[in-house]
Amino acid sequence: MPSLKNMPKTSIILVNPQMGENIGAAARVMMNFGLDDLKLISPRDGWPSESATANSAGALDIMPPVEVFDTTAEALKDCHTIYATTARPRDMRKTVMDAHQAANDIADKQSQGLKTAILFGGERAGLTNEDVALAENIITYPVNPEFASLNLGQSVLLMAYEISQATSKTTPITLPDGDSAPVTQSELDDLIGRFDQELSERNFFRNPDMKPTMMRNIRNMLTRTNLSEQETRTLQGIISALIGNKVK
Repeated sequence: MPSLKNMPKTSIILVNPQMGENIGAAARVMMNFGLDDLKLISPRDGWPSESATANSAGALDIMPPVEVFDTTAEALKDCHTIYATTARPRDMRKTVMDAHQAANDIADKQSQGLKTAILFGGERAGLTNEDVALAENIITYPVNPEFASLNLGQSVLLMAYEISQATSKTTPITLPDGDSAPVTQSELDDLIGRFDQELSERNFFRNPDMKPTMMRNIRNMLTRTNLSEQETRTLQGIISALIGNKVK
């Protein structure tokens, strides 16, 4: 059972951030509310960034080194539950939460010892559909529809505050043992990769142009079910049986 102090913290993941100043602002508000796991996906101006350091008010000097990845999927390998922030409607079935609801859900996951992450899109275009497909849940803010644009640092601030409030009153509970434990993103990626490989070899994607959309739909279906480790292994076994491989 994790203690309150040792509960896993939420990863804040900035996908394709453009301005170092906004990265620094995000780091600053994270430290204000006790978050220190910051990851970047292909920052436009590279990393490290002098402007980010200057705008972080010392936060980047205090928190653990920021991890930088080429793809969003790489940054999520050890995560169990993922949330994507977006104001735009998406043609996907996802659980939609406001910041308060998401923070309470995150606190519940953390109390079970599960690793969570929140994706924030870049300043220019936000998250791609491919990034959103990696998440089980969508977080949206009830802002003025006539002026819905939020600064990246402000967006992180809203979630960081809500998480700090939710986790401060959370009592740890026991993580389910054994095969009922939730699957990690890495294990889910392996399963989806297996579907991709086997379906491609059997000419399932008759129209190559539709393959990205079809694979995104498959990912959304599997992500939405919150698979356990045992269920993931069962699906791997089903695939092996269907293609004629002997299941061990």
